[in-house]
Amino acid sequence: MRAILDNLRLALGTFLGNPLRSLLTLLGIVIGVATVITMMGLIEGLRIKVNTDLGRMGANTFQVTKWPAGGFGRINWAKYAKRKDIEMDDVRAIEESCPSVGAVVPTDDEGGQKVATASQETRPSVRVLGTPPNYPTTSGVTLQSGRFFNEVEGLDGRQVVVLGTDVADLLFPGMDPVGHEVRIKGRPFRVIGLLQRRGSMLGMFSMDNQVMIPLRVFQQLYGKTRSLDVDVQAKGPGLFQKAQDEVATLLRRRRDVPANMPSDFEMHTNESVTASLNQLTDVITIAGIGVCLLSLVVGGIGILNIMLVSVMERTKEIGVRKALGAKRRRILGQFATEAVLLALFGGALGVGLGYGLVFLVDWVLRLPTHVPTWAVGLALAMSCGVGLLFGIYPAARAAKLDPVEAMRAD
Repeated sequence: MRAILDNLRLALGTFLGNPLRSLLTLLGIVIGVATVITMMGLIEGLRIKVNTDLGRMGANTFQVTKWPAGGFGRINWAKYAKRKDIEMDDVRAIEESCPSVGAVVPTDDEGGQKVATASQETRPSVRVLGTPPNYPTTSGVTLQSGRFFNEVEGLDGRQVVVLGTDVADLLFPGMDPVGHEVRIKGRPFRVIGLLQRRGSMLGMFSMDNQVMIPLRVFQQLYGKTRSLDVDVQAKGPGLFQKAQDEVATLLRRRRDVPANMPSDFEMHTNESVTASLNQLTDVITIAGIGVCLLSLVVGGIGILNIMLVSVMERTKEIGVRKALGAKRRRILGQFATEAVLLALFGGALGVGLGYGLVFLVDWVLRLPTHVPTWAVGLALAMSCGVGLLFGIYPAARAAKLDPVEAMRAD
């Protein structure tokens, strides 16, 4: 133990004797470790955000749509555009022919819309969502005030609207919008409800910058010749897979899909969204590891260089210590400890820099971040490993010096 403490003291003294040179040597390790911490912070934060957002969805619910989940890779959208649209006849068939299905909710939406009052209007960024009255059953949305539209309003196509909080805050700052009037595509709509604030989806876009109107009114505004997205809720957890199988079988038969061909529609569940996310995070992780390894190798070469210089500068010191009885393993341990301590210090600086970058991303871009403890431990362990690997040769060279020749050195 005393030998270890002596080695640590000597290593620290060497570092403090040449702080600038040591810091410049460690730049590669600092950059590599900071890259790992930043990447893992972003990826882990994104995972947590996904789980939170998916947890807001209704229980035992999946979605049937014409389009694939995506954005995380190259998608041939023209190919999917050729698919048949999902229509109201398909919705009614699911309701009538799938005994394991409890609720079927067709929806359609249009982004980039304006919502206005007599004195104020939003930017053309609002998502207008057309839904039936039972939409809260499968979506998990809750109301802060007012109510959702009812069956009569949905069937009659009455011009009523439920606002998201971003829209309400802009058009009706500091007041309850229920009972007031807004205009969508020039038509007047009476506000009957205000949604509870939901935050952002995956930290990328706001779930509160939207309004909801009856599906029939939506189709009057934006047309009926559009493919619907259908939220389907099973009657219970034990019937979730059976409900998916029933819906898939029914739609394949209705759309004349041959038995040996894949379905020409998509079924999205929490697991499928998570799988799409994993494709993205895997690419980011591999890229981060590649940058980290390259930076650590550069840092390791720097440690090798500075340790060889240190051995040359301290040749006489090594000779004196060996003449006084220091064994080869003690000299070897001293210089190996210096290399590891140097790399560990670089790793600690990299961790600090990584945390700073993660905080900056969270503060400026409002992206979800969370640095897992295991990432910090892995980064520091990799730093120590690089220090030991590249410090062994200079340490062994110092241990082999002849004490007489070493003491004669200038």
